[in-house]
Amino acid sequence: MSINTRHGLPFLPGNSFRDLTKSAFHRAQTLGFKNGYALPRRPAVGTGQDPLLSVNISHSERNQLIRDIPKLTYGTDTHRPPPLDFIPAHAAYDKKVLRFYGYFRQEVLHTPDEHFCIRPVVIYYHLEDDSMCVTEPPVENSGIPQGKLIKRQRLPKNQRGDLYHWKDLNVGMDMSLFGTVYRITRCDAFTQVFMESQGIVLNESESIPNDPYTIRRAQAQQTHITPYDHNHQLERFLALDRQVLRFYALWDDSDSLYGEKRPVTLHYYLVDDSVDICEHHEANSGRDPFPVLLHRQKVPKHIKSTCEPFPSCVLEVSPQDVKEYFCPQDFRVGEEVTLMGRRFLLYDCDDFTRKYYEQNHPDFLLKPLTVIPPYNGFGSLEDSLQNCLSLIPEPPKKDVIKLLENDNKVLRYIARLDSQNPLDEGRRFILSYYLSDDMISVFERSTRNSGIIGGKFLEKTRVPKPGNSVENPEYFGPADFSIGATVEVFGHRFVLMDADRYVLSYLESLNLEYFSSQVRLMELRSSSRAEICSIMLPIITRYQHVVIKILFFFHVCSF
Repeated sequence: MSINTRHGLPFLPGNSFRDLTKSAFHRAQTLGFKNGYALPRRPAVGTGQDPLLSVNISHSERNQLIRDIPKLTYGTDTHRPPPLDFIPAHAAYDKKVLRFYGYFRQEVLHTPDEHFCIRPVVIYYHLEDDSMCVTEPPVENSGIPQGKLIKRQRLPKNQRGDLYHWKDLNVGMDMSLFGTVYRITRCDAFTQVFMESQGIVLNESESIPNDPYTIRRAQAQQTHITPYDHNHQLERFLALDRQVLRFYALWDDSDSLYGEKRPVTLHYYLVDDSVDICEHHEANSGRDPFPVLLHRQKVPKHIKSTCEPFPSCVLEVSPQDVKEYFCPQDFRVGEEVTLMGRRFLLYDCDDFTRKYYEQNHPDFLLKPLTVIPPYNGFGSLEDSLQNCLSLIPEPPKKDVIKLLENDNKVLRYIARLDSQNPLDEGRRFILSYYLSDDMISVFERSTRNSGIIGGKFLEKTRVPKPGNSVENPEYFGPADFSIGATVEVFGHRFVLMDADRYVLSYLESLNLEYFSSQVRLMELRSSSRAEICSIMLPIITRYQHVVIKILFFFHVCSF
């Protein structure tokens, strides 16, 4: 390396000279701040602004300083660093294992069936630390402890303490490990490639000898097969055990004295087609707590005719006298079934029963039957029905469009009371029909010296027609009111005598719409004036009180 002489002599005692003209002795700054962060900075000059020696050194000279190894003046270098291409064993042979297959022979005592057994093993040699381990593949139902026979360690080769090396291993050789002789028969592909790459010629592979006991067990032994009859009852028990259909029913015992409808649970056992019925016991019901109404048994559906004349209390019905028992097809939700002379109404079932019928009997529709009690007269029929449909009743839905179109539209009629009582001859009533909600109210006009106080005779309410059921009533409509008609309101017969002007104008508006639709229909279908007049003349004659008769003739004549 060339030395730059302008920097002075080497810094040795007696060879240093002081520069008297130098006045700056401060060190170069090596720390700076950028955006508030401290950053180290490489000095460009030395102390007192002197140039650095590293600045004038070339790249080749710098590499030579790095690679140059100083020689010792005295002695030898015992701690010389390894070359750059050196790779340690733990890195070069990491996870590289040589695998050999073999066996060992074990003597068997105190048994006449076998004298020895052959036990296959796998020998692993780890190249990174020259350790070995021996494992035995597990065999099912062998009865001997298997798995790892020798844990991973460096194994001794002889009594002098020499250890096994991979150069000592080969196919077809015997290894003595802790008193057991292992025979190596073959190796895997990686082991063969590695050994051949190191110049070791492997011997021919050998086969593991057969184990006498294993051969004897593999032979088919003579067995006697007992004839077996197919047990359908056992097969059904294994397939359908603990599968029960559950129905919720009402026992209708109202025909007997003090009878009533009582809730029960009906169980049908699929494993043997038996049925039991459990009664729901309620607190403070006054009945003894006997939950079982019918114990588990097969209930006959049809009995042979020879057994019908005999009473059941004298002659019990045997299985030979029964034609058919009840099956799952006989139980349907919403229908009534008779068991032992008692009627049961099935109104619901559980989820398992519903899934069973969906899979096995898809044609059966199991919908819960809602039992609605009869109307008790409190409130309207629609409000009472909402209490039966949900726990928190909602108000019944109304026809909003009808309410908006017919708001404040009332048809008023003058009526008299059709009665056999002579005191009711002079009584007059005003019957009002509300088009928005189809309700009726009756007001009685006061008559002097009649002895009857007038006022509200019937509050605004919906009136059903006579002869209808309470559960499905039919209410009066606008078409039921005409002059001369008789309207029966809760047992009172009213004869309509007259109506106000609004009733007449309302009916004329309906007739006008009807006539206009008929005229449009005739104009579309036919253009003959005589045909239109022949069709419309009977209609005009029927509604002579309608003022539009003249307008209609003018309209026809203008064709």
